[in-house]
Amino acid sequence: MILQETYTLANGIAIPKLGLGTWFIDNNKAAQAVRTAAELGYRLIDTAQAYGNERGVGEGIRTCGLKREELFVASKVAAEHKTYEDAARSIDETLEKMGLTYLDQMLIHSPQPWREFRAEKRYFQENRAVWRALEDAQAAGKVRVIGVSNFLRDDLENLLTGCRVRPAVNQLLLHIAGTDLPLLDYCTQQDIRVEAYSPIAHGEALKNPAITAMAEKYGVSVP
Repeated sequence: MILQETYTLANGIAIPKLGLGTWFIDNNKAAQAVRTAAELGYRLIDTAQAYGNERGVGEGIRTCGLKREELFVASKVAAEHKTYEDAARSIDETLEKMGLTYLDQMLIHSPQPWREFRAEKRYFQENRAVWRALEDAQAAGKVRVIGVSNFLRDDLENLLTGCRVRPAVNQLLLHIAGTDLPLLDYCTQQDIRVEAYSPIAHGEALKNPAITAMAEKYGVSVP
């Protein structure tokens, strides 16, 4: 079953190939969403500080009937946290909200605050500080895998030049109509696993006649 299939990251830890993303799931509905996903076979559950549903996701993880080690639980440091202190504090707050003793994966959600996403200021120094907080959290046993999200090549190079632990994952918006092949190649060269989010283009792929025709030809569903 593909939901139980895994990739092996550079640090030897296995990550499920498919996971439940919880963006736009209300906090009061998140627990049931996680329980339902676990019943269906999902083992990777992805949330973020910015989603505002970590407490509900954590409740679902604790009450889904599976052992904690059977699940791969991921969250992300908010894009606006750009100091060591803010990032370190936020990781502890995530664990408290979720009622967990550790996370399987923690990412920097974005190289820039969302209001400045892909703007001229790159926050290189600040991201190195946040990365140190993630390295320390991993060393303390709070997080098993550390990585980034929405990072471009120069954002990654900024971390790789002075890190103690190399990013294991770069979570990117990837779908059939939006694939940055040079960035994917660079991540592969650096042994950074690319984790795709919104692979059906926020639902727009479902409306693409070429994709639906291809699905019909092979007798499969689009998503």
